[in-house]
Amino acid sequence: MASGIHTEHTFEAAIEESLLNDGGYIKGYSNDFDVNLGLFPIYITDFLKCSQPKEWSKISLIHKTDIDKKVIQRLIKELDIRGTLDVIRNGFTDYGVKFKMSFLKPESSLNPNAEYLYTINHLSITRQLFYERKGNNSLDMVLSLNGLPIATIELKNQFTGQDISNAKKQYVYDREPSEPIFQFKKRTLVHFAVDADECSMTTKLDGKNTRYLPFNLGRDNGAGNPLNKDGYRTSYLWEYVWAKDSFMDIVGKFLHLSVEEYNFNGITKVKETIVFPRYHQLQVVRKLEEDAKVNGAGKNYLIQHSAGSGKSNSIAWLSYRLSSLHDNSNNRIFDSVIVITDRKVLDNQLQNTIYQFDHKQGVVQKIDKDSQQLADSIASGSNIIITTLQKFPFILDKIGTLPNRKYAVIIDEAHSSQGGEASKKLKEVLANKSLEEAEKEEAYNGLDEDAEDEIRKSMQARGKQDNLSFFAFTATPKSKTIEVFGTMNQNGKPRAFHVYSMKQAIEEGFILDVLNNYTTYKTFFKLSKQIEDDPNVNKKQAATAIARFLSLHPHNLSQKTEVIVEHFRQIVSKKIGGKAKAMVVTSSRLHAVRYKKEFDNYIKDKGYTDIKTIVAFSGKVIYDEYPEGVSEVELNGFKEKEVPKKFNTNEFQLLLVADKYQTGFDQPLLHTMYVDKKLSGVKAVQTLSRLNRMYPGKEDTFVLDFANEVDDILTSFQPYCEVTTVENTTDPNHLYDLQTEIKKAQVIWESEVDNFCNVYFKSAKAFSVSEQKKLYAYMGPAIDRYKQLPAENTKDDLINTESTKEGFKNSVQSFVRLYSFLTQIMPFTDINLEKLFTYCKYLLRTLPRNSGDKFKLGDEVSLEYYRLQRISTTNIAMEDIETYGLDGGNEAGIRMNKDERAALSEIIEVLNKRFSTEFNDADKLFFDQIEAELVADKKLTQQAKTNTIENFKFCFDDIFMEKLINRMEQNQDIFSKMMDDKEFGGLVKGYMLKKVYSSLNNVKV
Repeated sequence: MASGIHTEHTFEAAIEESLLNDGGYIKGYSNDFDVNLGLFPIYITDFLKCSQPKEWSKISLIHKTDIDKKVIQRLIKELDIRGTLDVIRNGFTDYGVKFKMSFLKPESSLNPNAEYLYTINHLSITRQLFYERKGNNSLDMVLSLNGLPIATIELKNQFTGQDISNAKKQYVYDREPSEPIFQFKKRTLVHFAVDADECSMTTKLDGKNTRYLPFNLGRDNGAGNPLNKDGYRTSYLWEYVWAKDSFMDIVGKFLHLSVEEYNFNGITKVKETIVFPRYHQLQVVRKLEEDAKVNGAGKNYLIQHSAGSGKSNSIAWLSYRLSSLHDNSNNRIFDSVIVITDRKVLDNQLQNTIYQFDHKQGVVQKIDKDSQQLADSIASGSNIIITTLQKFPFILDKIGTLPNRKYAVIIDEAHSSQGGEASKKLKEVLANKSLEEAEKEEAYNGLDEDAEDEIRKSMQARGKQDNLSFFAFTATPKSKTIEVFGTMNQNGKPRAFHVYSMKQAIEEGFILDVLNNYTTYKTFFKLSKQIEDDPNVNKKQAATAIARFLSLHPHNLSQKTEVIVEHFRQIVSKKIGGKAKAMVVTSSRLHAVRYKKEFDNYIKDKGYTDIKTIVAFSGKVIYDEYPEGVSEVELNGFKEKEVPKKFNTNEFQLLLVADKYQTGFDQPLLHTMYVDKKLSGVKAVQTLSRLNRMYPGKEDTFVLDFANEVDDILTSFQPYCEVTTVENTTDPNHLYDLQTEIKKAQVIWESEVDNFCNVYFKSAKAFSVSEQKKLYAYMGPAIDRYKQLPAENTKDDLINTESTKEGFKNSVQSFVRLYSFLTQIMPFTDINLEKLFTYCKYLLRTLPRNSGDKFKLGDEVSLEYYRLQRISTTNIAMEDIETYGLDGGNEAGIRMNKDERAALSEIIEVLNKRFSTEFNDADKLFFDQIEAELVADKKLTQQAKTNTIENFKFCFDDIFMEKLINRMEQNQDIFSKMMDDKEFGGLVKGYMLKKVYSSLNNVKV
C-alpha cells in the first residue's frame, strides 16, 4: 500500500474524494461515455426525464420508441451549430418542445421551484475516461454537467518526477483536437493542466499553438501559489473552484464566447475565443459582490489591477453581477450600474457578454448622444448604463436628485486615455476653467493632473452619498485616490480592496518588464564607448555605427535626433520581425513640433525611405516658423482620430508625443521609448508602461532616457512593481567572465553549440520538422550533463570551485540578460558570444526547473520572428574571423619639443580672442594629451605615411572625435564648446590635423 502513496492515481483519488464528499458531485464512469458523440447519453436523458417530465412526455409522443436516440441526435446538432455554452444556458428545442440543459442558481429565493431545479443538476467526475475513437488513450479526469463534458484535467504528481509542464505537453502531443470531446466550442469548454503546486488552463486545444494561461492564487504579489500547511498548494481548485456552486456559477455567469473581427489581406475574418476567468478575475468579482451584498450602497472600492490583468472582462462580469445582486431580503442592492469609460471596445464587449448571460437585448444602454439621454436612462433605472468620463459631474448631480435610488458606478482606469479633445473637454468641464486657464495653472503649479484627480475632486466636492457605491479600476492609483477609494486595513491605513500587481503580471507572462532594459543616456554613452574601446568585445566591428554614436553629445535636438534615428534604424527596426515601433516623449508641445521638424529634415537629408514620423499634441503651437500657430493635423496631414490607426500601419514607425498617448494607449508593436522629459511618480509608470504589451516575437523592450536618473524611475515604480530588474551594468567584459564561469561547469560543449547554431541560422524561413528534431538532439546532452551536477556545494573548504545546478543556471541567466541588454545599445558582434547566447537562450527553456525558480509562463515565443531579428541585426557568419581591435595609446613616453608647446599656447590665445573664451595656459594640457594620443595611434601612423593630408583627413576625423570624447570629463568646457560651436570645433580639429600629420611624416604643413 505504501508503494502507491507517491503515484498519480493517489493524487486523482484525493481530488475525487473531495469532490464527491464535499463538492456536490456524483461519480461518473468511462463506460457511460460515447467516444463518437463526445458526451454521456444516459446522463443527458436521465437529467431531462427527471427535471422536465412534462416536456419528456410530449416528445415521447412524437418519437415513441426511438425517443432517447432522437433527442440525443437533436441535441448534438444544436451543440455543433451553437456550441456547448449556449446550449447549457439556453437549452435546445426538438419538434417545438423546449428543453433546458441546466438550471442556474437563482438570484433570489422568491421562486422555490427554481431553487429545487438547481439541486437536480447532475455534476459528475469521471476518472481515467477513455475518449478516443481509434486508440486507447485516457484522460485523468473529466467534469461533466448533465452529461455534457465541460472540463478535462491532466494531473501530474511531482513525486513521480513529472510536473505541470508534462501535463501541458501531453495535451499538445498526445491529445488530438479533432476528437469529439476536444472540439472547440462544440464540447468541452476548458482544459486544466495541474500538479501539486501550480495550475494552467486553456479553452482551446490547438496542437503546438495551444495557449495556456496560469490559474494560480498568486504568491507574495507575484506568480505561483502560496504554501499550504494542510497539503497540496493547488487544493483551492477542487475545494473551491470546481465545487458545484462555484463551477455552476462560472459556467452560468463568467464563461463567454468572444468574437473579434479582423482584416487579413483585405478579407474580414472572425476569431472566436471562449473566455474563462483567470483566478484573480474570479476572485475580485466575487469578493466585491459579497461585500456589496453585506454593506449595500454607499461604499467605495479601489481595484488595483495591472495592465495585462484583463480589466475589460473583469468590468463586464462585475457590471452584470452588480446589476442582478439581491440582499438576503430579496431586494436589489443597486437600481442601476453606471460604467464610466473612454474605451469604445468595452461598450460592444459589455453588450455581447451580458446578452450571452441573459439572452436579453437592451440590458446595456449606451449614452452616445447628450446629457438628456443620460438623465432619462438614470431616471428610468436602466440596468446597465455605459457612458464617458466627461459626463461624470453630470452623473453625480443627477444621482443626487434621486435619493431613493441606489447606484453602482464603475470607473474604468481613473485617468484619461489619449489626450486630445477628450482631455481638453475634461479639463474645461471638471475644473470649470477654460483650457488656457487650466494649462497655465498646471504649468505654474508644476502639476500634471488627469481625470483621476478631477473625478476625486468632484466626489469630494459633493461629499459622501449613501445611495452611491464607487468601484474604481486602475493600475496606478495616486496616493490621494487610495485615500478616497481605499479600504481601511487593520492598522487604519487605506489600501486597495483587491490587487493584481505588476510583478504578478510580469511573472505570469502577460506584460513585459519595461525596466529590464531601461538605460539613461549617460549609461548608453559610456557603454557605447566601452564597446568601441574594448578589443575583446568588438571582434567584428560596426565601426561606422559606433563612431556616429560617439561623435554626438545630447546638447540639442539635432544631436538627439541623430542618436534616436540611427539607434532606431540599426537596432530597434529589426525587432519583432521588423515590425517594431518607437515613441519619443518630449517635454512640451513646442518640443514636439521642433522634434518633428528635426526628424523629418534629418531623414530627408540622409535619404532614408524606411522611416516616417507622426507627431501628437493638443491645440496649436505658436513659434517663429508658425506665427499663426500649427496643429498636429497640419503637420501630419491627417485627422487627429486617425493617429492610432496610421501608427498601426507599416508606413509609420516613430510617434513624437507631448502628453498625448502617454496613458491608456495600447499598441503592442511599441518596443522602444526615447524619453526627453522629466518623469516621476505615477506619470513615469504610466508613460513607460506603454511598452509592456505582449506580441508574438516581442521578447523585450528598451528605454533610452535623456532626462531622468535610474533612482528616480525606481522610486516611481516601487509602489506598483514591488520588485525591479533595472541593471546599471557598465562593463561589457563581464560577458567574458560569465562565459568562463559557464565553461567551468563543462555542461555546454562548443561542438554542440556550433551544430545547434548551424541549424538554427540555416535560413530565415520557418523550421522543418527534421530541423527542429536536430535542435533538440544537439541540446539533449547538455541537459543530461546538467542533471548530473550537484544541487549544492558538497565540499567543506572555503574555496570551492565545484559547479552546482543553481550556480550554473544563474551564470547562464546572467549571461543571456547582459548580452541581450548590450545588443540593445550597439550592433556589435562577437561570433562566439552570439552563438553561445542563442544556444543558452533555448537551453534555459528546456532545463529542469529548480524549486527556487520564479514562475514563468511556458508558452514558446515565435521562433521565426526571433531568428529573423537576430540574423538581420548581426549578419552572423558561421566561420571564425580574425580578432582585431584598436590599440590603446597614451601620452606616456611621448616627448614634445619647445616649439610645439609654444604653438599649443598660441592656439589657446587665438581661441580666446576669436571666440571670447577664457581658456588659460593650464587648458593646453587637454590638447597636449589628445595630440600625444593621436601621434601614438598605429592606424593614424600608417595612414599618414601612405596618404596625402587631404586623404588622411577622412581617417583622422573619426579617431580625433574618439580621443576627444575619451577625455570629455577632463575638460567639459572645451568639449562642450567644440560640440556646440562648429566653427570653433573646426578650427581646433584643423589645427590638430596639421600638427599630427606633420609629426608623423616629419614635415611641415
